[in-house]
Amino acid sequence: MSTAFYQANVKKAKENIQKLEKTINRNSLLRLAIILIGGIVIFQLFKINNVFVVLGTMMLIMLLFVYLVFRQSRVERQLQEAKIYLQVNENELAIKEGHANMYADGAEFDDGKHPYVSDLDIFGSNSLFALVNRCSSKDAVLQLKNWFASPASKKDILERQEAIQELKKDPEHLQAFQTKMLFNLGSKINLSSYIASYFHDQSFKFGNAALKAYVTIVPFIFLAGTLFSIFVHNIGSYLIFLAIAHLLWTIAMAGKISQFSNKIDKVGASLLGFADGIKLIEDKTFQATLSKNIQQQIKVEKQDKKLSSIIAELGKLIDKLDARNNMLVGAILNMLFLWDFKQVMAIAKWKDQYEDSILNGFEAVSVYECLISLSVLSYNNPEWATPVILDNYATDKIITEEIEHPLIKKDRSVANDYNATDHQIALITGSNMAGKSTFLRTIGINAVLAYTGAVVCAKSLRLPIYCLVSYMRIKDSLNESTSTFKAELDRMKFILDQVSNQKDTFFLIDEMLRGTNSVDKYLGSKAIIKKLIGLDGRGMLATHDLQLADLAQQYPQVIRNYHFDIQVRASEMLFDYKLKDGACTIFNASMLLKGIGVVVESEKDA
Repeated sequence: MSTAFYQANVKKAKENIQKLEKTINRNSLLRLAIILIGGIVIFQLFKINNVFVVLGTMMLIMLLFVYLVFRQSRVERQLQEAKIYLQVNENELAIKEGHANMYADGAEFDDGKHPYVSDLDIFGSNSLFALVNRCSSKDAVLQLKNWFASPASKKDILERQEAIQELKKDPEHLQAFQTKMLFNLGSKINLSSYIASYFHDQSFKFGNAALKAYVTIVPFIFLAGTLFSIFVHNIGSYLIFLAIAHLLWTIAMAGKISQFSNKIDKVGASLLGFADGIKLIEDKTFQATLSKNIQQQIKVEKQDKKLSSIIAELGKLIDKLDARNNMLVGAILNMLFLWDFKQVMAIAKWKDQYEDSILNGFEAVSVYECLISLSVLSYNNPEWATPVILDNYATDKIITEEIEHPLIKKDRSVANDYNATDHQIALITGSNMAGKSTFLRTIGINAVLAYTGAVVCAKSLRLPIYCLVSYMRIKDSLNESTSTFKAELDRMKFILDQVSNQKDTFFLIDEMLRGTNSVDKYLGSKAIIKKLIGLDGRGMLATHDLQLADLAQQYPQVIRNYHFDIQVRASEMLFDYKLKDGACTIFNASMLLKGIGVVVESEKDA
């Protein structure tokens, strides 16, 4: 269903782009025609020797030209938005085909010292963040990162779930909001921080009271002078002299104006996009509590205006200031209106009125971007379930049906059931490559999704809120002069301290003490498991060491054995990746070695 939706949007966007490009071409030809025809008409009018007719015609031609310039700017903005809308929908189709997401993958957030993000592939290339993220602004990316890096409270999770269920029913809104916010994508500046610092820049202090008063009356001076020339006495030469003086004045101040303009230009288009995104939130009717709260946050209490219209107002002021970049238009506007001074002072006045309201809106929008990301995930995967968050980590247990790893393609993924109601620690034995590590990551990564408020890759999932911690990809460090075994000890101490100090910890441990000999490995692993049991620990352990499965007999109320095995048919190993009860009895290391030409002798043969 979602694929057909995105394909239809792509087709619609391409048709719209063609239409807008034709409009732009026609508009460009009209501007050229006005210049050429206008020049000819004015040249002919000089022959009748009537200065007022000539001036009036010139004014009309200039106004038509200025209108077409602004019309061109508006249509070009529509074209840009149509191209972005196309890009947003093509990105969804690309992700479905296994290509990279155009949004940030969060690689800079990957941290090997974090309790779980590196082991569970939360950030970086081919990560959970890369799959889910649809945030464009840096504030929202950081917000979503925080959602993935630590579990939310049950109240927050339930509010996000409610908002996601409502938003996913309106995919057009999801696409429209992404389109409006995509201006942030790839930007090196943090828009909210930049605006905050910009508002306190000294360049905002421009002009004294006398200049402000003069700029206000300049248009009326020219209007009165023109009427006086028509009906009383010709003072056209004085008006021309005044216009030239205005032009020279603005040229003299061009350095300061340019400094002001260059800074505000960097965020002008961004603010317009931001305003459009806010307007989508303002105009939508919500039932979900969290979405309503976001709407409340972007209300401007002291002004009878919407926040979107306030920001759009600044964007329009910036567009007007940008007219100075067209030499002909800028010269005319400055001669008649002192245009540069007028717009700079208008922007400064706007800042004084609405500064606080603007800065308060950024946080609300960043939360909404995160909700959009999670809603797109839900819309794209309608078969995924909304998890049930249980209340008590001490008594409630993980129960899941047909859980799969969200980063494994559907045609290669295998679903498993798991029920922890009769044990605290699942001890999973099994063959190499049979699926032990993947299953631990499957539980962990879906728990991370659940704790953000997202849907999970399962038919059902019930779990309390745990503090996840993992021990999987242990690496040595040349920079820190750390061996693999020392790194393992450090990580295990971290986990034991976590279990000891934070009773809601849930550990995921994959093959302990790989950096030592087999005897020490077994004895050390056994001691660690007993230590975890003594600390009332909860979690999962995967191991190749079948002897550890005997612990289930010693601690029947705490440990339960599971395994992944292989089937051997005609010397061929077949993996079904299904979780089974009990300890594993079939291992495959010798068969794997035989496949590369190494024959392992049995003890009898040796």
